[in-house]
Amino acid sequence: MNFAFLTAGTGSYYCGACMRDNALAKSLLAAGHQVSLLPMYLPLQLDEEILPQEQNPIFFGGINVYLQQNLSLFRHTPRWLDDFLNNSKLLRFAAKRSHMTSARVHGALALAMLRIEGSHFGKELDKLIDWLATEKPDVLCLGTALQAGMIRQLKQRLGVKIICSFQGEDSFLDGLPEPFKTDCWVELRDRLKDADLLVAPSQFYADLMRQRLDAPELRIEIMPNGIDLEGYLPPKPASPPVIGYLARMIREKGVGLLVSAFIHLRKNLHHPDARLHIAGACTAGDEALVSSIKQQLAAAGLADQVTWSPNISREEKARMLSSLTLFSVPATYPEAFGLYLIEAMASGVPVVQPACSSFPEIIENSGGGVLVPPGDPVALAQAWYDLMQNHTALPSLGARGRRAAEGSYSVEAMRERYLAQANAVVNRGG
Repeated sequence: MNFAFLTAGTGSYYCGACMRDNALAKSLLAAGHQVSLLPMYLPLQLDEEILPQEQNPIFFGGINVYLQQNLSLFRHTPRWLDDFLNNSKLLRFAAKRSHMTSARVHGALALAMLRIEGSHFGKELDKLIDWLATEKPDVLCLGTALQAGMIRQLKQRLGVKIICSFQGEDSFLDGLPEPFKTDCWVELRDRLKDADLLVAPSQFYADLMRQRLDAPELRIEIMPNGIDLEGYLPPKPASPPVIGYLARMIREKGVGLLVSAFIHLRKNLHHPDARLHIAGACTAGDEALVSSIKQQLAAAGLADQVTWSPNISREEKARMLSSLTLFSVPATYPEAFGLYLIEAMASGVPVVQPACSSFPEIIENSGGGVLVPPGDPVALAQAWYDLMQNHTALPSLGARGRRAAEGSYSVEAMRERYLAQANAVVNRGG
């Protein structure tokens, strides 16, 4: 089968949806399928080898889209100029400063992409369709439902089957100002009807999107994300014990809550020597929060008990995870999946997560961790303390997590689930 993945890049930090699409694309290629990975908006930023794509342009490049939305001159520029503005280095430079773009600008762009027929992006859509007409994919895989505005035109002009994935759309749309927030939700509900198949990484997120879209009848298949297990190391917990975090260093991922729990563990529960290792993406826009958290740790006299590892490589990530005693990312928003949990479980590390979002599904299916009340740093610290005192539970939880990563959350398992659904879509005809 011939697959094309249209994946929205970030340019400057790791993204779970990008990692999912890249791992799936590489696995499909290894299984003998024809696969293209097409970045959209910005270059892909991953900590693993990206599917070779030197010949593939970046579609709807972020700079071009911004200029075409706001300046009429750039709606008629020649392709050579568009190609220049799609230079990966230039786009990465712009991505690092994306926090300077207003929410209103993001809202206008998001709504224009969902109403693409009436937008200023006609030549960008033509470029994508011209490329796909040459490649003739059997299935076009959209990495986010925010790309759903293109489905109608793609199907009419190419006749291609389209699988559209949900992951994190609610957080983005809810961050837009009105009237863009409401208009985008309404338009998205209408556009999703054009897809041949909708998929979500968890039952929680499928139910959430049906609710937010006010579309209880919407059919959404559940396909948990998976990772390439190669390179993850056996557990070698450090002494003294280390609690780890691996996600973007933002409030929504719970990094502040994590640090409050750590301070409680050391100061109130009197754990003598536990340490904290915080790793993950840290952009220019995240530095103010990180600085304030470091000041909080310094005020508690614990600054030297925390290791910070921003923007680490895959090899550094594997070493870090294998050294941990426990792992937590106490996210405070409706997390659609949480690929970082699978990475920790692949390393044999027990996880401690809030009992909300997709986390109960993953932990109940894997048996690789425990749940605590959400938004409660005291409960999180107590769970850490109790587990670190239980030398039987820790290795048992870690072993169960590793087995689940191998059986349910490997890239091979994800590929077989995806292929089964893609074959059904292609064979349905129509």
